[in-house]
Amino acid sequence: MSIEDLIVYGKRYLHTKEVHFLLSELLNKNPIELLDILHQEVDEKEVKHYQQMVSRLANNEPIQYVLGKVNFYGYWYQVNKNVLIPRFETEELVENTIKYVKKHFKSDENLQILDLCTGSGNIGITLKKELPKAKVVLTDISMEALDVARSNAKILNADVDLVYSDLFSNVKGNFDIIISNPPYIAKGETVDEKVLKYEPHLALYSENDGLYFYQEILKQAAKFLNSKYLLALEIGATQKEKVVAMIKEYFPKSRIFPHQDLQGRDRMIFVLSSDE
Repeated sequence: MSIEDLIVYGKRYLHTKEVHFLLSELLNKNPIELLDILHQEVDEKEVKHYQQMVSRLANNEPIQYVLGKVNFYGYWYQVNKNVLIPRFETEELVENTIKYVKKHFKSDENLQILDLCTGSGNIGITLKKELPKAKVVLTDISMEALDVARSNAKILNADVDLVYSDLFSNVKGNFDIIISNPPYIAKGETVDEKVLKYEPHLALYSENDGLYFYQEILKQAAKFLNSKYLLALEIGATQKEKVVAMIKEYFPKSRIFPHQDLQGRDRMIFVLSSDE
């Protein structure tokens, strides 16, 4: 089949822009370039692969899973059904964390960073790439997720440690920074059908109205933090007040900085040690 044939086939099921994007990714061409090579024949193996991807997209599977990758903070990460798809607000969590690190610490040299509930590794690995002198530990309770994170660390040449751990259960040592995007969706809460169908529920849902992991992290974190510390948490858009109340309970002398994402939603909280 020619490229033109594949475009016609894809348009039976998908929007034209999706078809051009999918083919450009498959053939490693700019979408505009496709218009100059419409009559070029495509290898049968690639034709079958393309048809399978079209079918998956037509069934509303997220395009990141179909392609097996996603761009996060300028780095390409592998993703599959065992890990959440990294979101824009998590990029903002990483960006703001780096800003706080540069203000709060003299340098990233010898900084110890712990990424809890790492999933694909996008948070911890990105911090390692942006703060190369830091030592970064990634943990998750899912071995399948850790396999994805390990693969991403290898691809991106990031020297990080990976630990199978239920939050802090297998964590050793103390850290300057603990960061986490834990499961925070309450059981029974309405979520997008595509998310519900395809993304791992282990990484989505939490007990106690979505607050269980914040409670557990905050309850235990002090034992693993150095005296000068930064705690960075991604939160659900309606959870700020309750999470702030927890922070005040467990870290009464800390400085608390809630942040909104670019859409004006309360999506992250940063906790810094006191200047005292």
